[in-house]
Amino acid sequence: MKIAILTFEGFNELDSFIALGILNRIKGEGWEVQITSPTDSVTSMNGVTIQAQQPLEYCDDSDVVLFGSGIYTREVAKDKAILERINLNTEKQLVGSQCSGALLMAKLKLLNNLPACTDLTTKPWVIEAGVKVLNQSFVAKNNIATAGGCMSSQYLATWVIAKLAGIDAAENALSYVSPVGEQQQFVEKSLSVIQPYL
Repeated sequence: MKIAILTFEGFNELDSFIALGILNRIKGEGWEVQITSPTDSVTSMNGVTIQAQQPLEYCDDSDVVLFGSGIYTREVAKDKAILERINLNTEKQLVGSQCSGALLMAKLKLLNNLPACTDLTTKPWVIEAGVKVLNQSFVAKNNIATAGGCMSSQYLATWVIAKLAGIDAAENALSYVSPVGEQQQFVEKSLSVIQPYL
């Protein structure tokens, strides 16, 4: 299972790394979760520079592609050279976005007239792109999902695991990362958000 977390210059660490951390709990099942970027390295909105694990084209034949967010997403959405490197098929791939990643999905015509979740800063730009924005943290239909708000990245990761490996696998992954003493509430909350969309 190949999973690409699209991570661009100015990325939000929470959006890329929380999903990466949760999804990698399924590594023993042959899951390969990779930070995928248009350049060899990218620097986060808070100055953390990381090396890309894969080039942007890795997403084209990945089983799952998650668009991360960041402070320069609006500029990325206008960069044809970057967008032309992303060629996805929502019939065959699970595709999701975190916060401003919904803007990139809209620009790439991946939302197929579906409503989306995003962060409050990006909301007007996503609406301007012709997408109805919901006032909730997560929504999905078939192979497409969007999440809004940094801490909703756990829902995006949970949806991917539940959809591809089952509810038990999702529960196990969430239990591992949940706050001590709050495992049951944490798992139940995450599953309650994503289960209507499975």
